[in-house]
Amino acid sequence: MTTPEPAAPEALLPGDHERRLHPGSWLFVLLQNLRQFIVPLLVLLFAGGRRDDGYPWWLPLIGVGALVVVSVWQYLTFRYRIDDDRLIVRSGLLERSVRQIPYSRIHNVAIHQNLLHQLMGVAEVRLESAGGTKPEAQMRVLRMPEALALEQLIRDRGQGQDAAPTMDGATAPVTEPAGITLLALSSWEIVKLGLISNRGMVVVAGALALSFQALPERTMGRWLVDYGREAFGYASGFATTWLAKGVAIAGVLAFALLLIRAFSVLLALLRYHGFRLQRQGRRLTVERGLLSRSRSSVPRRRIQAWTMREGVLHRLFARRTLEIDTASARGNDGQGNGNAQRGLDALAPIAPPATCDAIVHDIALLRSWPPARWQPLHPRAWLRLMLGDVFVTVGLCVALAWFLRGWGALGLLWLPWSMFVARRHAARAGYAVDAAFVAVREGWWKRTWRFAEIGKLQAVELRQSPLDRRFGMASVWFDTAGANPLSTPLRLRFLPLAEAERVHATLAGEIARRPLRW
Repeated sequence: MTTPEPAAPEALLPGDHERRLHPGSWLFVLLQNLRQFIVPLLVLLFAGGRRDDGYPWWLPLIGVGALVVVSVWQYLTFRYRIDDDRLIVRSGLLERSVRQIPYSRIHNVAIHQNLLHQLMGVAEVRLESAGGTKPEAQMRVLRMPEALALEQLIRDRGQGQDAAPTMDGATAPVTEPAGITLLALSSWEIVKLGLISNRGMVVVAGALALSFQALPERTMGRWLVDYGREAFGYASGFATTWLAKGVAIAGVLAFALLLIRAFSVLLALLRYHGFRLQRQGRRLTVERGLLSRSRSSVPRRRIQAWTMREGVLHRLFARRTLEIDTASARGNDGQGNGNAQRGLDALAPIAPPATCDAIVHDIALLRSWPPARWQPLHPRAWLRLMLGDVFVTVGLCVALAWFLRGWGALGLLWLPWSMFVARRHAARAGYAVDAAFVAVREGWWKRTWRFAEIGKLQAVELRQSPLDRRFGMASVWFDTAGANPLSTPLRLRFLPLAEAERVHATLAGEIARRPLRW
């Protein structure tokens, strides 16, 4: 994956004739098809193995043979040709299709290599755009030099159709240098990322949930109880007092958490080994992965919004995470994951705050980031934030009182902590709006910065709930392309009503006046 880019892509990808994929492409198509049909094939295999009445054990082999024929036929019918301004792809088994993809419409060039790809010196290439639920073209597979040459050719010809605006409104060709490394993560930085992230806990919890579903009823629960008793009994066997037993049990729990963190570090090394972020002309390229290497490339102008995150462990290591929303839809990643994020997401999985700011300066050209002064929220924003916890706490206390009677009132002791958290959150939260971008800062325990260029905003909305009207405040919400529906939206919450109306009117006028920048 770190092969130097070819100096002349046209030499490897001549545009005067149609080209086939790598001769071994049918094998990778077959493996992908087997992944999709492995369950019915196993059902046929084991159903035949359990019968003694002459059931045809070779029936699954017919299914595999049919998949081989389909895979070879797909390879024989797939063609692509390099044109001056577009890529032309011909494919189809019975129903033929001709797909023409302009270079300027390709938002992401993703190159993927697993172990088998690396052994054969090939790679899978996916060309993705902003719309749709699947790649515009998926080439499984090309020789690695051809894949890199195709990526460079799309980058060069795609940015040749763009132009950099000048001060007088005219356009000028882009003359930025290529191949500038903005971030390269060492192994120690990736270890820090594994210690900070909680991916190991998520994977373990998912594995336990799957085990409860797949194993016979109560088997997993019985194993957990038996092994848990054995572990805690073994630990408490060395202690004679209750204090010593508590310390021993705490040691067992600490050891289990340590193993989960070690698993998180392993997952981080597998995913982010050799991570490198480069700016090549007007495109960004990210390489990463240990056993399975991936390389993604998107134009800088496709970035719609930015997010910085900083948790408690981030602050311990003086690090942050920098993520982006791109104008690429969510869809199938070509590996059977229907909800995969297409395009880039994390430009800096872990980096010092100064490095994250430098990346923003270089890519978004926001010289005024970070804001010199953050505007505060409404003076009673902390009370508005606390009301949700009040309703939940009171409801929980009523439910506990039904079973525990007077002891249920102890749940009210949570309210002082809620008040403290709400005050800290409101004191730290803020927003900033200038001629270039709009930004919001939220969180106290886990901190988040989210911002976008004004030219990338699609809509602005003023919102007021009944409680907001009671407190004399309002919120301003913004829509951007490519936003993750599960992530925190870009919004300015709990502003004084007059200030919210002023921001809403000002930015609505700016959005209407400026053309949308894709």
